[in-house]
Amino acid sequence: MSNQRNLFLAVVLCGLLLFGWDAAINYIYPKPAIPAKVEATTAAAADGDAKKVVRTREGGLTDPAAEALEKRDLATVLKSPQRVAIAAPELAGSIDLVGARIDDLTLTTHRQTVDKDSGPVRLFSPSGTPAQHFAQFGWVGSNVKVPDSTTVWQATGGPLSPGKPVQLSWDNGQGQRFGIEFAIDDKYLITAKQTVANLAPGAIVVRPFALINRTSATASIDQWTIHSGPIGYFGSGVDFGSNYADVAEAGKVTPEGAARWIGFTDIYWLSALVPQSNAEVDADFRSLGRDLYRADVIYDPLTVATGRQIARTTRLFAGAKEIDVLGGYTRAGIPGLDNAIDWGWFGVVEKPIHWLLATLYSLVHNFGVAIILLTLIVRGAMFPIAQKQFASMAAMRAIQPKMKAIQERYKDDKPRQQQEVMALYKSEGVNPLAGCLPILLQIPIFFGLYKVLMLSIDMRHKPFALWIHDLSAPDPAHILNLFGLLPFTPPSFLAIGVLAVLLGITMFLTFRLNPQAMDPIQQQMFAIMPWVLMFVMAPFAAGLLIYWITSNILTLAQQSYLYSKHPQLRAQADKDKTDRDRAAARDAKAKG
Repeated sequence: MSNQRNLFLAVVLCGLLLFGWDAAINYIYPKPAIPAKVEATTAAAADGDAKKVVRTREGGLTDPAAEALEKRDLATVLKSPQRVAIAAPELAGSIDLVGARIDDLTLTTHRQTVDKDSGPVRLFSPSGTPAQHFAQFGWVGSNVKVPDSTTVWQATGGPLSPGKPVQLSWDNGQGQRFGIEFAIDDKYLITAKQTVANLAPGAIVVRPFALINRTSATASIDQWTIHSGPIGYFGSGVDFGSNYADVAEAGKVTPEGAARWIGFTDIYWLSALVPQSNAEVDADFRSLGRDLYRADVIYDPLTVATGRQIARTTRLFAGAKEIDVLGGYTRAGIPGLDNAIDWGWFGVVEKPIHWLLATLYSLVHNFGVAIILLTLIVRGAMFPIAQKQFASMAAMRAIQPKMKAIQERYKDDKPRQQQEVMALYKSEGVNPLAGCLPILLQIPIFFGLYKVLMLSIDMRHKPFALWIHDLSAPDPAHILNLFGLLPFTPPSFLAIGVLAVLLGITMFLTFRLNPQAMDPIQQQMFAIMPWVLMFVMAPFAAGLLIYWITSNILTLAQQSYLYSKHPQLRAQADKDKTDRDRAAARDAKAKG
């Protein structure tokens, strides 16, 4: 009766784990509700009615009404003749001469979805559009007329491309001339040199500034393993401490330490201002209300004497968080930009994993195959440890009769039984925890691969084979809807794909090869656990499941090989199985 009660409790706990995991996933990755007719919500979107924003892992608009409005707004706004085109290898778009705003940027080498005709990712959108996100450069002045958001600048040059800068100029009619020279490299860095010349009698005082303005409606999900929101390098390191809610609550957040760069990050994208290194600046994040936020860089006041010109240079990073590109900018003098990727505590593991995966991918040109090769390398490196594990298992098998004798002798005295068992381990030189070492070593590797798959844009939209078109996303083939043939989407805790089933089967087989626990309840738990983990792991990235399935298959092969090298272990396992079968048959006969 006690065993039945324990088994019932075990099943209940597994069910709580399964449904609790589903609840947690739905909380972290909320699914957008099925919208009503677009026509019914367009007016609300246009009026800016407050409503809960649904965010996705990659970010972007999720409301069909907002998407439709964004498309219409772009078609109208971007037709303005008061624009200078941007035509760089990685960036395309335009600069609005009204207000000197960089508010139209797309990433030419990154698609919105896995569909090849889905169009490039849009990073910047003009002010007033649902996906508002732009950078602006200007001045704050006292007793001097400075350009503002309505100023129409005169442009010289264009389109803006590597080696071909664009100059903007404006004369305030009071003896001051303002200028902004934009230059762009072949990746994601735009340089803005702001100048002010004073031709009037008497000195003037101005403060150059740069800002990034964006809506959080397009932000990617912010969670405990991956940061999305305000970011910057302050003092001696990158600060991930604030999110949009923190800024909204405080109104203004000014991180401690000198600002080396400041901006906003999503999982894959970053927009950040890099102030002039030898200048003093004030840098902070501000909430503007209605899900709008701003990152400011404001230089200390500059006194411009008559006949003098003063300049400040600010760089804008606007693009994808490609590891090699960020590292190149870091080496070129932007401190810590490579750490804009939220590696977390396991960066020491994740960066080598990424390097190894990228190296393998350059050889085989398939990230799924690269993950399989990575698994082979990891398991090969741990093979000597596995040999020691099996030697420990053999030793444990050898002392099983003595352990059973101790358990029978002291069955009514559990403390003494435990004491005698530990003394037996010591006298026989057996470490019962030796078999856990390979599992413990794989935990940081497994978590590191999970972070790499989630964070590295190198894995985004990378296919493997057959139906797996994106290794950074969950398996899209669901068994319950017959792989998409039936017109419904299973709830997340039942969205079991082929990879999840293969994971459960291979894990079950590996558990079967391991020495079975003496406690029947533990045996039943080990029999249930593979199928519970099948449900738990189903929503994870397909690349992660491929790693685990490959690892399980290699474990099966490895265990078969080591059993051949330790025949006494196989013989003991067979004997234990025969004994259990006989005991089960006796119990069944007695109950019958």
